[in-house]
Amino acid sequence: MKVLDKMVAWLRAHPYVLDGALALGMYLGVLMIPLFDQRFGKHSPAVPALVLGTLSCGALVFRRRAPRSVLVICVAATTAFLMLGGGRSPLDMPPALALFTVATLSRRRQAWIAGAMTAAALGGARLLFSGDTWLAPEVLAQIAWIGMATAAGDAIRTRRAYVAAVEERARRAEESREEEAERRVMQERLRIARELHDVLAHHIALINVQAQVAEHLIDREPWQARQALRHVRRAGKEALGELRTTVGLLRSPDSPEELPTEPSPGLDRLPGLVSTFTAAGLAVDLRLDGVTAPPFEPPNEPPNEPLPAPVELAAFRIVQEALTNVSKHAPAATAHVRVARTPDRLSVEVTDDGPGAVTLGTGHGLIGMRERALSLGGRFAAGPLTGGGFRVQAVLPLIQGAL
Repeated sequence: MKVLDKMVAWLRAHPYVLDGALALGMYLGVLMIPLFDQRFGKHSPAVPALVLGTLSCGALVFRRRAPRSVLVICVAATTAFLMLGGGRSPLDMPPALALFTVATLSRRRQAWIAGAMTAAALGGARLLFSGDTWLAPEVLAQIAWIGMATAAGDAIRTRRAYVAAVEERARRAEESREEEAERRVMQERLRIARELHDVLAHHIALINVQAQVAEHLIDREPWQARQALRHVRRAGKEALGELRTTVGLLRSPDSPEELPTEPSPGLDRLPGLVSTFTAAGLAVDLRLDGVTAPPFEPPNEPPNEPLPAPVELAAFRIVQEALTNVSKHAPAATAHVRVARTPDRLSVEVTDDGPGAVTLGTGHGLIGMRERALSLGGRFAAGPLTGGGFRVQAVLPLIQGAL
């Protein structure tokens, strides 16, 4: 089978070789015309048959390149042979093969028009020069032979069109899968970029504030400067840990290092987050309503169902980014953080009493917070307050389609 497949592939790559072999085979049949047509005996037009056979069979070599011209040449040669008194012979085959080629390369209507014209030309020539009637076996056989060649060519063309359509659909499906994969990769990159932005913005802001404090107190109050430097070291350690967790997601599955298994930050880490800002000198008032985040779990009340991990992560990052903006743009302000849970939603609100418009900043913090909320089907709003200050508010659904 492999040898046969290789041979077929080679012939498809060299169509002129196949067409030349077909033409040679038909020409060898033309040489046997006296055996096919016994009516003429010694008067059989052998020499004209050889000349017309050479013309007709030789044209078949170019049947793929100029199918209609080859069909005209073959029909003309066969008609001339009938005019010279020829009968049924291998010269009937070149027009059929040429018509088959035309049918495979043309539309259905054009193929059948060409078949009808060929049948009319050859049938009429046989009827005219042989003296037969339309119902004579030779005439009917000539028309049937042409009709079968046209039908076969049309069937081959239809099958090729079907296979081409299937391959085109498969190609488009493959392109769609590739586009979907690229879209998911882009979404994952954006998600990781958001995580890196939030982590770096928060910890670098704290490190900057504590470094300024240490620089200011290093000579007068070295003990407090050392405290500030401890906070710098702690913030740097936490930043490296979160960066390792986030960047670890990009490692390949066969990476020799173990992937980080630390869970994503949730609301249970809000008190620790607030303490890092208060240690940097920012006044923060944290209030949790209906959220079972230690040590704020209400006594004598059954705990709520755990929040979805994406919602907890989004709420944590929104609070983190909002407080980071306050510490950078309004460090002397007091920030109020309120996280409230209802059966179908989680509300996050961070306000401050700073100058308001200054808190808008020029980075991508607000854009990232908005994208986090919208990606979960929630709502987000941010802007200065009327009496001064700035507010960031996000509502995250706990039930699909709750908002």
